[in-house]
Amino acid sequence: MLKTLTYMSLESNIFAAVDIGTTKIVALVGRKSTDKRMEILAIEQVPSTGVKRGVVLNIDDTVKAINEVILRIEERLRIKITDVYVGIAGQHIRSISNRGYRFIDPSNEIKQTDVDHLYADNFKIPVEAGEKILHVIPQDYVVDNESGIKHPVGIMGHRLEGNFHVVLGSIVSVKNIEKCIHRVGLNLSDMVLEPLASARAVITEEEKEAGVVLVDIGGGTTDVAVFYDGLVRHTAVIPFGGNVVTSDIKEGCSVLFKQAETLKTRFGYAIGDLVREDVTVTIPGMQGWEPKEISSKSLSYIIQARMEEIIDYVIYQIDSSGYYDKLGAGIVLTGGGALLKNLPELIKFRTGLDVRIGVPDAFLTGRLPEEATVPNFSTSIGILLSAMDKPVIKLIEPQLFGDLEADFIPEKKEKKQVPKKDNTKRLKREYITGNLFDSIKTKMAGMFEDNDSEM
Repeated sequence: MLKTLTYMSLESNIFAAVDIGTTKIVALVGRKSTDKRMEILAIEQVPSTGVKRGVVLNIDDTVKAINEVILRIEERLRIKITDVYVGIAGQHIRSISNRGYRFIDPSNEIKQTDVDHLYADNFKIPVEAGEKILHVIPQDYVVDNESGIKHPVGIMGHRLEGNFHVVLGSIVSVKNIEKCIHRVGLNLSDMVLEPLASARAVITEEEKEAGVVLVDIGGGTTDVAVFYDGLVRHTAVIPFGGNVVTSDIKEGCSVLFKQAETLKTRFGYAIGDLVREDVTVTIPGMQGWEPKEISSKSLSYIIQARMEEIIDYVIYQIDSSGYYDKLGAGIVLTGGGALLKNLPELIKFRTGLDVRIGVPDAFLTGRLPEEATVPNFSTSIGILLSAMDKPVIKLIEPQLFGDLEADFIPEKKEKKQVPKKDNTKRLKREYITGNLFDSIKTKMAGMFEDNDSEM
């Protein structure tokens, strides 16, 4: 018989996250280790059909997918998830800079409460109708005209100023995500901006100090975050991703969308000049139609044209940040789009910056799942790592993990027998699904099947 134990604690080191993406919805559970790294306990994914360019457009489809992926992970770990962290992105995301100040009693030193009040003042700034402040990120402080101070607590001064990076998003988009989570029967612990989540998973502190740009090319959007001197300086979400490349191939080669996706991932290159003229790809025709031959060089030129457009948007965002000339660590490329052949070389040629591909394994411990070795899951794992950085009173505690700290596990009490209830709703369910790795085919059954990976 399946037993579960739900336990809420300030000391909880178990976290759950949901990544609502354009091409897939991912749920994962992790445990914080003693060395402040994250051990991935389980990760599951299902296709996403209700999301476009990072924005929830179909509530029912999204709720169904979230419910399915949560059920899978609960069955796999034999736990009950009550609270989750969720990523947020989409073309509605924008960021601004804000500078605030407070006067301090000159006879007293600056206290943490003064800094906290200055931080809270940012949530009172006027924003456009329909917008909401999602994140406020401190940059640096000025005390009596002495600038560049990162930790003003303890300094004597009369006027405390602070520079802040403020991230805003659509209230409607936020409410739709909240609605999806609540309809599944979960509590929303916090929303994490996806560019910051991806950066948390693949960028080191040394790179942030030297100056680096995170470019996460997903299915529906491309996320950009600029770091310098250890702080985030600029964030943006570009409303183009791997799906627009696939759409271009579909139109340019007159093929089905799933065939276009396979052409992109299996045979596509980001630089057309590197492909031989005589190489062609033959794809099966629909019933009653002849097979079609596609020139690999023509295919790659279609990909290159769209990728150059996306890179130009990235260049614009880097230039807008004002830190283009200070990026000593260059660009870290991640997301499913990072798997496109020759893309790092194209980005380096267009931007003049060094490029490396980031995978989300640097801050993990224990046995790493396959998803930790590819860039497709950088955002999902980054959301979980962000949850570890700012835990709240929550979350889950399974019977499965018998080696948890003794002070974490509650005293056993006698339980009353509860009659079984109807399992048609999630809040009264039995567990019905299985192992993620049983559902992933390890070999391609056919070149153009529906389960081809997307980016």
